[in-house]
Amino acid sequence: MPTLIPTAESGARAVPVGLTHVDPAQVLLPTEHEAFLGGTGLNGPFVADLLSDMTAHERGGVALYRSVGGRTNNPVLKQKYGHFEDQTVEHVEVLEALVGRLGGDPGYVSPAARATEKAGLGLIESTFLLGGSVDLMTQELVMLDAVLLAEAKDHANWSGLAQLVDVMPEGEVRDAVREAVERVEPEEDEHVGWAQHMRTKLISAQVRSGAVQSMTAKAEEMVARVQGLFS
Repeated sequence: MPTLIPTAESGARAVPVGLTHVDPAQVLLPTEHEAFLGGTGLNGPFVADLLSDMTAHERGGVALYRSVGGRTNNPVLKQKYGHFEDQTVEHVEVLEALVGRLGGDPGYVSPAARATEKAGLGLIESTFLLGGSVDLMTQELVMLDAVLLAEAKDHANWSGLAQLVDVMPEGEVRDAVREAVERVEPEEDEHVGWAQHMRTKLISAQVRSGAVQSMTAKAEEMVARVQGLFS
């Protein structure tokens, strides 16, 4: 099982930057950071930070899918959220294994990763802010919007990494990155494509429903409508 919440107890390490304090025992030494991908001609510290950021986003994706999967009233969405959650857990495993294979520390949390963690929490929080203040159909759309936003960055991350493979020198590093991309990128294509398609279907269903009907429907009627969508 990959590390989904990196903490000092789980072995997470970081670098102190600016006002960020890191316990000395958890500091990733500059010599370690600079040695990552040494001798390859690549900017090792930047790649380490990039992979850490990608891992943080995937971890946030797991949390998002668990959250919306537990709250949706649509069985089709619930099934898909659970399936994508399982795949996203595997994506975290792929990234941790890749970092380890390249000689890095999978527990390293880069400055960019900390910002990504915060953004991911904000995305989940946004799906709760209107709880009790909107109808169930709107709540489903809000949660799906969060998934689409998260998957848009995920897709960009892996697409970008795929393009970097072509500029990497032949050897173990290039092979390792290519294998990770070939394992994950097709699923990211599926995730973002599905989220876009389902959002369109959900909006279309709302557009075709009467405004008065949507505003006056009782809670149990709204749940029935949501559960009936796409099933």
